[in-house]
Amino acid sequence: MVVRMRHTKSHTANRRSHHALKSATFMKCSNCSALKKHHTVCASCGHYGSKKVIDLVKKIEKKQKKAKAKIKEEGK
Repeated sequence: MVVRMRHTKSHTANRRSHHALKSATFMKCSNCSALKKHHTVCASCGHYGSKKVIDLVKKIEKKQKKAKAKIKEEGK
């Protein structure tokens, strides 16, 4: 099938003008004042708004325990 009407480069560019990526916006955490993305849990303290959502100490301990187990398994 043949295209009946071609789109000019300017028409195509006008249509694609909204395809540009937008830069991420950051805000300060209300608990620790570290920069974080909007509507996400703070990576440094685990708070979302005024509530503590993630216990980062337990998360780090679990990660260390898993790493030790992996090293112990490789040594066998």
